[in-house]
Parts: sequence; C-alpha cells; structure tokens
Amino acid sequence: MKIYAVGGAVRDELLGLPVADRDYVVVGASPDEMVRRGFRPVGKDFPVFLHPDTHEEYALARTERKTARGYKGFQVYAAPEVTLEEDLARRDLTINAIAKDEAGNFIDPYGGMADLKAGMLRHVSPAFIEDPVRVLRAARFAARFGFAIAPETLALMREMAANGEVDALVPERVWQELSRGLMEKIPSRMFRALRECGALARILPELDVLFGVPQTEQYHPEVDTGVHVMMVVDYAAAQNYSLPVRFAALTHDLGKGTTPREAWPRHIDHEARSFELVKALCQRLRVPNDCRELALVVARFHGIPLRAFDLRPETILKLLLETDSLRQPRRFEAFLQACTADFCGRLGYRDAVFVQADFLREAHKATQEVDAGAVARQCDDPTKIRDRVYAARLEAIKAWLGKSGRAGDAG
Repeated sequence: MKIYAVGGAVRDELLGLPVADRDYVVVGASPDEMVRRGFRPVGKDFPVFLHPDTHEEYALARTERKTARGYKGFQVYAAPEVTLEEDLARRDLTINAIAKDEAGNFIDPYGGMADLKAGMLRHVSPAFIEDPVRVLRAARFAARFGFAIAPETLALMREMAANGEVDALVPERVWQELSRGLMEKIPSRMFRALRECGALARILPELDVLFGVPQTEQYHPEVDTGVHVMMVVDYAAAQNYSLPVRFAALTHDLGKGTTPREAWPRHIDHEARSFELVKALCQRLRVPNDCRELALVVARFHGIPLRAFDLRPETILKLLLETDSLRQPRRFEAFLQACTADFCGRLGYRDAVFVQADFLREAHKATQEVDAGAVARQCDDPTKIRDRVYAARLEAIKAWLGKSGRAGDAG
C-alpha cells in the first residue's frame, strides 16, 4: 500500500500558491484494508475514504470506462492492481496529473511540470473528450492561471461542443463551474475560452449572441456589447465584489442580444428584455436565489442610476421602492456595485468614479431616516397610512436635496 498526494494541491504547491485541501490516491489497497486501518468510507460512485485523524480524502487508485453521455456516464474500476500511472491517466489536464510520494518526490508521467512552466493547459489523453465537465474546467483554469489552452486540447473542446457532449451537462454542474469561474481574478478568460471552442453558444447562448452586437459609441467607446460585458465582469472581479454582483454584471445586458438589427446601435427597452432572459436563464441553470434576485433587479433597473442627477425626487423614490431598498439595504448596495461595474466597464472608464452611486446612497439614507411607524401612528385613517408614509419619504428626499445643494441636480 502506497499513498500519494495528487491533483490541485500538488499543482498549487509547484506554482507557489497556498494549498487549501489535499487529496490522496492509495495504490495497492482494497476497501476492506482501508476500513481495517480506520478510514471511513464516503464515496458513492467509487471508493473514497476519510482519514481517521485529519479527515482528508483518500481515494483508491482507479480507472474509468465511458458507458453513456454526460459526466456520470462512467464505469469505475478500483482494485489493488491499478497503478498510479493508470490513475493519473484518467485525469483531465497534465497539470492536474502530477503526484507526490511520502518522501517528497514528484511523479509526473504526462509532462505536467513542463506545462506548468510553459503556462499551458493540455489534456492528458484522448479520454478528455469523454467528460463534458472538462470543457468548463479547462476554461476555468484559463481564467485562474492565465494559461493558454493547447491547440490540440482546444480541438477536442470544439469537438465536444459540436457533437452534443456538452449538452449532457446537468444544470447544477454548469452553475458550479461558472460560479467558480466568476470568482477568479479575470473571469472573462473563462467565457472567451468557452466561446472560442463553441461551448458558450451551447451553455449560455444568451451571452454568446452579444458578441458582435454594436452599441452607441457615445456611451460605449468599446462598441461591441459582448466586449462591454466582459469588461464589466472583470471590473467587478477587480473590485472583489461578491458572486451575486459578478453574476448580475454578466447578465445585465442580455436584452441587447434580441434587439432587431435595424435598430442597432440603439437598444430601446433592452432592460425589460434582459429581465425576462435573466429569469429564464436562472431557472434553466437553477441559480441560487441571492444571485437570481440581484441579477433580476440589475437587469431591470441598471440604466436608471446612470441618469441619477437628472431624476425628479419622485423618480428617485420610485427607484428606491421598486428595488426594495428599504427592506433590503444590502442588496441595494450590491445593486449599486453592479451599476458601478456597468459604468466603469467601458473603454477608458476603468479608473472613473461613478459619483451617481454615492448620490443614490445619500438619497437612500435620507429615506431610511423616515420613521414609518411614527407616521402611521399619527394617521387617523388606516387607509391613508401608505400615502402618508410615501409623502414623508418624498419630503425627506426633497429636504436632503435642498440641504446638499443638489435640488437643481434632480428635478
């Protein structure tokens, strides 16, 4: 029985990156032997065990045989005679197929260390084509490390997109990989890699069609809608915004992909179309509620903050109420962050200051200071409470505008 560290922990150690979780492969052992040594079995599809003290994962060396479409369509064979090299051969990329023994020696049968130095993502074997998740993972690693995808690997990814293998991905796994990619330093690399191999059109067709759609150059010097969205997502990542904000940044302009060509470069009412497309996309990918709700709010209202200084007090209050900012102030802040990313994610705007966001924060604060309960208690007619609270909040916004000297900015 021999134990080897494998996978991402070995890769990240070689790259000089922090190592979080460690995985191990056990060669020459049976499930019964692992249990006798105190390991606790947890694997459903193949033998995986938790160490009795560290609780780290130890998997028996195994091979796989493709039996059906999708990432679950495999027959797994784990036995004492399976070698380390055979186990590593089933992995996706060479940089993830490096092992380290208990003496600290690296075992690298497929050239992963050389690919790490070269900054290259290369498949281990032709079996890469059997698992559609590998398309997403390769694209995600491109975003994480800034590595190039080897031409022969990109060719396999194109084949998987063209032959329908990518279509077998289940929504939960797609979301898992997309969300992890969104949290990388430069998320656009993932989406550009997916687009280059044709997988983006299969996984996120609403996003894929944005590339090549022109916008008004006066407001979008980068012109291309797809390019703009990538700049917005990368800005959100650079500001270390949360996953919901980054997802909202990714989906805020989907409606521009359905604008009739004869209307280009204008996109009238694209916010309403974006709202419906985001709703359908979130349902299809089973997006978590926090990401879904923010993305819908941003899709529908992201154009309004750009005009904040031209808004009447009534329109400012309408925005605050329709975004549910008084009950969900944290989500409203996330909304403003996404709008900031939309503003700064344009050619020449990356270092600009989106002062409209602070303007709306102050308006929101003024509205929050209204004691709705006190207003309600002073109202003799219950049917008029709602109108009285609205009037008090509107008056608070007007008073704030007057005190701040901005009454002329909004009106």
